Amino acid sequence: MIGNPETRRLYRDLFLSADGIENYLNGVILFDETVYEKNNTGINFVDLLKQKGILPGIKVDAGTIDLINFPGAVITQGLDGLAIRLEKYHEMGLTFAKWRAVISISETLPTFEAIQANAFLLAQYAAICQSQGIVPMVEPEVLLNGNHNIEKAEEVTTATLTELFRQLKAYRVDLKALILKTSMVVPGDQSDQEITKEDIAKSTVRCLLNSVPAEVAGVVFLSGGQTPNQATVNLDQIAKLEPLPWPITFSYARAIQHEAMEVWQGKSENVEKAREIFIKRLKLDTKADQGLL
Repeated sequence: MIGNPETRRLYRDLFLSADGIENYLNGVILFDETVYEKNNTGINFVDLLKQKGILPGIKVDAGTIDLINFPGAVITQGLDGLAIRLEKYHEMGLTFAKWRAVISISETLPTFEAIQANAFLLAQYAAICQSQGIVPMVEPEVLLNGNHNIEKAEEVTTATLTELFRQLKAYRVDLKALILKTSMVVPGDQSDQEITKEDIAKSTVRCLLNSVPAEVAGVVFLSGGQTPNQATVNLDQIAKLEPLPWPITFSYARAIQHEAMEVWQGKSENVEKAREIFIKRLKLDTKADQGLL
């Protein structure tokens, strides 16, 4: 997280107060800190988004902790008191939530137990969300870190999503009111495997078709450490394989913010230029979402 509270508020204002973002974004995931903050003109960020016609969402997990007896594996915490927190967020006008699980790939990971434990927690979170009138976004991120090839990435991502939806169905979560936020299938960032954007798109779509039920409301892709250009190009290639059983789109953070952040550097005189770059990337990703690049 960036700097002190005021620096973080300015960082959020840089993006959320930019003119025209409603033309490219229909939802924004906030942190608990953000829902109480105001922009530079005194408007609460939640209210600002609603004025723009953008749905405000909230990250509700409390980060990861070690999974005991499984070295290197983690689970996500945050279920304690979740229903009470969601009730408050619902009253504040937030409409959806996000919970991130982390799946690593190595010579010993992931174990089935690690996948199962994270899928169970995601299912419990999703059920609690729906009980409070909040749409759950489930995010089982298969990390990019490692030297694994794309075949291994597809195997792990397919296994992760298959177990996730088994648990969601077991705990009677309504898949028609749930969003999947998933990794694209890419080789590890230390792999020397040569692949094309077509390989990534085909592997990703095959993985989803083999593991995600058709009734799921939508699939959004995280950038997961890809560069802004990689995330844009790969999304475009996936979109070129539509129609698919579910609508797809992007749910990027770093991949749409990184270039603007490099220009901004926390300086007020750089705000407008940074916003121009931000909007330019949003335009590219919106075109990519339609397979039009």
